[in-house]
Amino acid sequence: MNAVRVGIVWNPSKTSRDALERALAGSQPAQLSWHETSPDDPGRAATRAAIEAGADLVLAAGGDGTVRAVAEELAESGAAELGIIPLGTGNLLARNLGVPLGDAASAVERALGSAGRAIDVGWVDLTRADGSAERHAFAVMAGFGIDANMITETDDELKARAGWLAYVESLGRALSASEVIELSVARDGGAAAGERAHTLIVGNCGMLQGGITLLPDADPGDGELDLLLLRADGVVGWADTLRNMVWDNGLKRALTGGESAESSESAAHERFTALTVALDEPRVFEVDGDELGEVVRIEVSVQAGALRVR
Repeated sequence: MNAVRVGIVWNPSKTSRDALERALAGSQPAQLSWHETSPDDPGRAATRAAIEAGADLVLAAGGDGTVRAVAEELAESGAAELGIIPLGTGNLLARNLGVPLGDAASAVERALGSAGRAIDVGWVDLTRADGSAERHAFAVMAGFGIDANMITETDDELKARAGWLAYVESLGRALSASEVIELSVARDGGAAAGERAHTLIVGNCGMLQGGITLLPDADPGDGELDLLLLRADGVVGWADTLRNMVWDNGLKRALTGGESAESSESAAHERFTALTVALDEPRVFEVDGDELGEVVRIEVSVQAGALRVR
């Protein structure tokens, strides 16, 4: 397997080339090239450079933002496989795929010594209040509400010291900022239906930091995306949400072997291949941990088997 041609796309704010060279010391790829990311381009240009240099495996060395940028470029081109050296705070795709965390050498060994696995990629077309539009890919989750507000409310210095636990500190502020709004939701090309929610999450993978499973049906290779709508308002509503997550889709599911996620009054679980959502009020949107600002409309689709990950 080490005869592969490797391009390393690395984020210099997360590690150094010397550290990565030490992690690669036990490996002998047939070809190795180095491509540094920048604040203006977190990985797409570097990935193109790696492909142009002949790489058939691109190792993304950095956090979720670096991994997402590399995955986005590879999903569009199909020119190489993806390997992950997780060096960020969340490392969500790595967690969901069982990539070793906190051990760059083991992550490199896993990428060079395993076969590629096809996973899906989600694409979201965003529209802002001024009419401008953007298109982004996500490999794990995207949405607005509590998750996006936690990202905006988290202190960067605390995150640097405490890692993903810093998000817990911001939870109270994120809850306060997550107010129920009116939505129009069209699923898989059907007619739009009215909804009320403070949080909407679409996902390709289901697990968050700390082993919390937010989307229990999510499978990154099944050709579908999962949807979670949260509409809890008040103590009773939040108690219902907690029961749904911890009991209905946690302990009860483990004990009974339930196959599908259960919904409740405050938490709705669904699956789809295409979704269009219009918001009555602008909300901050995030993809794989990157905050993208406020949006008023989102169109989500899945590109099945778009990416091969080692």
